[in-house]
Amino acid sequence: MKGESTAASTRTARPGAADGGPAETVLVRRPGPGERDPVRAHRRRRGIELALALAVPSALILLWQLAADQHWIDSRIYPAPSTIAADGWRRAADGKLWPDVWATLQRVVAGYALGTAAGYLFGLVMGALRMVRAALEPLLDALYVVPKLALLPVFLNMFGLGEGPQIALVATTVFFFVWISTMAAVMGVAEGYREAGQVFGAGPWQMFRHVLLPASLPQVLVGMRVASGVAVLVIVASEQIAANDGLGHLIFDSRTLFQNDVMFVGIVCVAVLGVVFSELVRFIGRRLTPWAPRDRGRPRP
Repeated sequence: MKGESTAASTRTARPGAADGGPAETVLVRRPGPGERDPVRAHRRRRGIELALALAVPSALILLWQLAADQHWIDSRIYPAPSTIAADGWRRAADGKLWPDVWATLQRVVAGYALGTAAGYLFGLVMGALRMVRAALEPLLDALYVVPKLALLPVFLNMFGLGEGPQIALVATTVFFFVWISTMAAVMGVAEGYREAGQVFGAGPWQMFRHVLLPASLPQVLVGMRVASGVAVLVIVASEQIAANDGLGHLIFDSRTLFQNDVMFVGIVCVAVLGVVFSELVRFIGRRLTPWAPRDRGRPRP
């Protein structure tokens, strides 16, 4: 930020002017607004970023509304945003929307918690122990490339109809994302950190607690954030195939009945759920890793 918030000027002095000496150029540096008041400069930048974040989707929504009003698009297939908002408000007020939202949310949270716990444990062990990694990595690599929706019939055979297959599918998907990011983060811890721990006589637990965990956690949380979005995607696809409720079922069922406004209400709810879930993981990650670089937030002193 120094390059944006500093100013410099030059002046020419002639200390030897009386005796005909050469001119001397002096560079005078003055602090810019960002250095004089960093908090205010940061707030101004965040305000601009927030305005841009709101302006782009707002412009697209207005364009969509205009296209529907001017009949540039078929409003029976692509209802206007005002129609979608009115229908969503009506369904929420009547209590018809919340059971589907709650069903999807429960499945996502349960599957995400199970997949994250298992993926983090496997990633830590495989990242720290070379022999365990050599034994398990080929098998997990082979399972990773299998499309997860292809496993839904297997989970239906294992758990039957109900919540089990949905939760298992989310947990399996999340597991691989967290496992890969955790194992890579542990393996990528700088050797200098490990050597410093050994110099101070750190045991296995102390090495994990004070070296491997803080050094790898920021990258692990990135994988967890990616997994949060994928979890919402997978549960919606699964609910379209093998569920009697949830947002995925709402989207698929309304499309079958040609209720496109209801279909878009479900899509908007999925988008909001995904954004909130991802931002929640980001928020928790910031609290757990205050030492990690931040893409947003207050400026560091």
